[in-house]
Formats: sequence, structure tokens, C-alpha cells
Amino acid sequence: MSTYNNYNSVKPLGASSSGYPHPQIAPGQYPLSQVHSIVQAQFQAQLQAHGLSFNPNAKRFPPKPPVHMATPLKQTESVPGPRRKKHKPNEKQLPEKALAILPESALYAQLLDVEARVDAALARKKVDIQEAMKNPPFIQKTLRIFVFNTFANQNVDSSAPTWTLKIVGRILEDGEESEQAGVAAHTIPPLYPKFSAFFKRVTISLDKRLYPDNHVITWENSRSSATHEGFEVKRKGDKEFSAQIRLEMNYVPEKFMLSPVLREVLGIQVDTRARIVSAIWHYVKARKLQNQNDPSYFHCDQALQKVFGEDKVRFSMVSQKISQHLFPPQVILLEHMIKLSGNSPVGSACYDVTVDVPFPMQMELNALVANVERNKEIDACDESICGIIRKIHEHRRRRAFYVGFSQSPLEFIKALVESQNKDLKVLLGESGNNAEKERKSDFFEQPM
Repeated sequence: MSTYNNYNSVKPLGASSSGYPHPQIAPGQYPLSQVHSIVQAQFQAQLQAHGLSFNPNAKRFPPKPPVHMATPLKQTESVPGPRRKKHKPNEKQLPEKALAILPESALYAQLLDVEARVDAALARKKVDIQEAMKNPPFIQKTLRIFVFNTFANQNVDSSAPTWTLKIVGRILEDGEESEQAGVAAHTIPPLYPKFSAFFKRVTISLDKRLYPDNHVITWENSRSSATHEGFEVKRKGDKEFSAQIRLEMNYVPEKFMLSPVLREVLGIQVDTRARIVSAIWHYVKARKLQNQNDPSYFHCDQALQKVFGEDKVRFSMVSQKISQHLFPPQVILLEHMIKLSGNSPVGSACYDVTVDVPFPMQMELNALVANVERNKEIDACDESICGIIRKIHEHRRRRAFYVGFSQSPLEFIKALVESQNKDLKVLLGESGNNAEKERKSDFFEQPM
């Protein structure tokens, strides 16, 4: 009877939640082997009454994780998180244990210290050069402009006569003698910008009576991204005339021509706005015109009163107030006679103009910063040194192994076997920890 007493409290599913009557199983009414089948049959009957089914022999699968459906507008994709960078030890440094074994390594440590200081100095110099290249210094050079023309088929009836007007130029080096005029092969050295880079706009006006349709030719620097060695205009014609050439200089940064009043104070004819303001500041400091009570103001002497028209001016207003005294630089007007007789080229003339060119060392500084050949050689040496250091590490570990074995072979072998045994347990996934020992504080006070 005790075997069947466990089923006295069995309540078939659905007896209390649904209103369907269900026959009760009395204790001892059926053998134990039939009780399971009867309960299972009653359970399946109740499931079928609710439109459900139950298969006790069906294989169970673990529950699947919830699937997040992607919207059609955005495709979901798994993005791995950022990996934490591991800081590699300096492979060029010798370990302290190796330093104690190798007395000669002290010289190597000194070399490493010198190398670190040299690398730091080179890094600072490279940063200084890069900062200097952002605002490269300019020096003033003389740009010699050559204007001449050539002609062809002027005395031939069968071919159309033509002429070509050419404008070229070159930078004169310091101490260079006067060049032979009218030589078209003169070009600017590669260290300097090309000829067209010095001009903002070039306008050539021909005789309107001879060329009524297109007698004005204009070239603008803003419309052309490429620079050129010179300008050339070719037309058909057999009559000589005078061509007007207008050259507008391209100053970077922009320069202005000073008014006669401001020019008398500073002694400057053409310069940038920043240098003009700086010149006014030096003028005020040299004559001690700064207000002692309020340093943001300065007093105007008789010359500055002609410029500003006030007795006292704030320094922050100088750049704005001098705008009325700044004008575009004067353009260069040239006149060239198109000649169609004599030896070609003819009518050669040269003109000298002062221009700002980048400092000649700029190209060398760029090459120094961009030089990677020397870096490759240094990297190869560093790799060779690191290989030697790794070999020293390996030999030091072997030496420590044999030294420990020679001092106490028995204890060394026991410690080695114990260490290998621990590693084997970790690899096999066996836990060698005793929960009862770890629960006590004596376990954590053991020597390492």
C-alpha cells in the first residue's frame, strides 16, 4: 500500500482549470505499470479536447535564442567590438637577469640611451620642419620677362602668313650677369614656381582694326589649375602693329599698394596687410606712443594723425582703419611691336620685376621629411638587434634551467614534475581545487 500512497495526491491536468469532469484513480485500483498509461491517456484526451497534441516519444531540442528580425530599411550585421591593443614590451631592452649575467651589457644600455635621445631630437626637428613648411618663408628675387615674336610665310604667296607673340621669363640668381635677351629657351629652374604662377591675370590687346572679332585675349590664374612656362598667341596676318600687354601680379598672401600718406610714415610701397600692421606697431613702439594707462591704445603723432585723423587709436582697430589707405598693386603695362621682317625672333625686349619666391631650401626640407630610405635601413638594423635579443632570452632561460638542476637535482625534478602535473590538469579540465580547503584561511596563507 505504501507504493501506491504516492499517487493519492495526483491530480490530472485540467481537472481544476477546465470544467470537464474526470474520473479519479483510487489507491490500489490499478497496478503501478498501468497507472502511467492511464494518466497519459487521460492527459492526451484533454489536450485533444483543446485541439492540441502530445507525443511523449518526440525528441526534445534545446530552446532557440530569440531572433531579432531586421527591418527592410536597415540591414543588421554583427560588428566585432574593438580589440584591446596589447602593449608589446621593448624587445631591444635586455632583462635585468641578463644584465647581471653579462657585464658587457652595460655598454649596450648606454647605446640604447644615446639612441633614445637622438630619436627624440630627430622627432622634435621633424615637427619643427613640418610646422615651418605650413608657412614657408619667401625671399625676393628678380623675374626677367622676355617679350618677342616670330613670323612665318610672310613673303610666300601660296601659304597664309602667320606671326606668334611669346612671353616667357626666368628667375635671376644672385650675382648673375645680364642674360641675352630674346632667347625662348630661358625657363625657370625647377626650384621655383613656373612663370604663369607669378601672375593673376594676363591681358593681350591686339589692333582692333586688324582683328575685330577677337582682339582681346585674357588668361586668368583662377580658371587654370595648371601652371605654364610662358604665354603664346598665334594669329594670321602680314601687317605690323603694336600689341598692348597687361600683367597683374599674383601675390600670396595678397599685397596692397600704400597711399602716399601711409607710405611716407612707413617707407613701404607694396606689402601684405599683416606686415603693414606690424610696421605700424614697430613705429608706435619706437616712438613710445603707447598709452601708459591703457596699453590697448596708442597716441598719434603728427604723421599718424594724417593717416587716422584721430589723436588716439585702439590697436585692434588699426587693420580696419588702414583699409582706406590700401589699394591693389599697380599693374605692369608693356607695349610690343609685332615685326614681320628681319631675323626671327624679332623685337626682343626684357623687363625685370621683383617677385616673392619660396625659400630655396624648401625642396630639400620636403625631401628630408619624406625620406624613407634611411628609415628602412634603421628598421632593418632594429630587426637584427631584436633577433639577437630574442636569442639572448632563450639562452638565459636554458642557462637558468641547467643552473637550477645542477644546484639541487632532486628538488628541481620534483618541482618540475609538479608543475607539469598542474599544467596537465588544466589542459584536461580537471579541477584540482578542494572546496573544503579553500573555505579556510589557511589555504590562502600558503607560500607561493
